[in-house]
Amino acid sequence: MNFAVFIPIVAILSSVAFAAIGLRYYQLRLEHRQSERAAALQGEEKQRLEKRLAVLERIVTDRGIDTAEQIDALRDSETAELR
Repeated sequence: MNFAVFIPIVAILSSVAFAAIGLRYYQLRLEHRQSERAAALQGEEKQRLEKRLAVLERIVTDRGIDTAEQIDALRDSETAELR
């Protein structure tokens, strides 16, 4: 059997395989960049929410009674203004 015929066929198939591998590598790099951006955005959102939660916890624990009294005072003043 003449193996000389298989040399160009193998060369063509290997170039197609290398092109497919290169394309998949490029796709994976793009997906990785997108996932890094998404993770960064989620991290920023998490930090923002943690800061807000810390403020809310501080309000509830430090001035819970004062805040309730201030709300009641505002309600009373609005009721007095409507009369």
